[in-house]
Amino acid sequence: MKRSEMRHKIQNSSLGFLAGYVDTLGFVALFGLFTAHVTGNFVLIGAEMAHPQGGPLLLKILAFPAFIFGVVFARLLIAALLKRGHHALWYAYILQLVLLIAFMVLGYLASPIGNEPTLMAELAGIIGAMAMGTHSACGRLLLSHLAPTAMMTGNVTQLVIDSVDVIRGSADEAVKQRCVKFLWPVLAFGVGAVGAAFAYQYAGFIALLLPIAILLYLMYIERGVIKRIQKEKDKAKTRLESQAEAKKPVSAT
Repeated sequence: MKRSEMRHKIQNSSLGFLAGYVDTLGFVALFGLFTAHVTGNFVLIGAEMAHPQGGPLLLKILAFPAFIFGVVFARLLIAALLKRGHHALWYAYILQLVLLIAFMVLGYLASPIGNEPTLMAELAGIIGAMAMGTHSACGRLLLSHLAPTAMMTGNVTQLVIDSVDVIRGSADEAVKQRCVKFLWPVLAFGVGAVGAAFAYQYAGFIALLLPIAILLYLMYIERGVIKRIQKEKDKAKTRLESQAEAKKPVSAT
């Protein structure tokens, strides 16, 4: 397997795990708030409006514009980085890392979470939604060659369609590869979701250290890619300089 293929599989599985983990932790900790699957909050908002029970309606409403703000900010940042020729994915990971750390700190300060959301708890939810907004935007803009890592409904649909074709023997090699491509992030998302529910019971918001560590690992991998690209540029530059030197006319003595 090529190094780039292995890196893509690690990215897809790691980011899928991260999305499932953060989404579930936010749901368990913050009154059923979805941070990654933010449109799911519409269902909860509708249910709360139809049957008011004094729940955290405002938090679920604010999560949507917070998610959008994360997408907008990530889009503008990535566009500016690409225009200047920078390795945008490295900085996108940094942005997600900063927001996840802020989510963890605010959630920790808001703990213990009572029956009603405090200002600190609402801020934690807003920052969590922003973090996953940047996550989704980065996936669309910089990792479009991978399966989506935050929205699993489309992934599961495609995976089932391809699996049926594989079972009935009508799948070509491209379909089989796509089936594997979508399988790992779906499994990783599920494992992350289950893991977060248990991790929050034992560690509270400190459990977010795990997705933070995952981002640090992905940054480490991407740093190696940056160094490798820089080495290739230096070699190409040296080669061009050597060719230009060889083409210079020899001065007569």
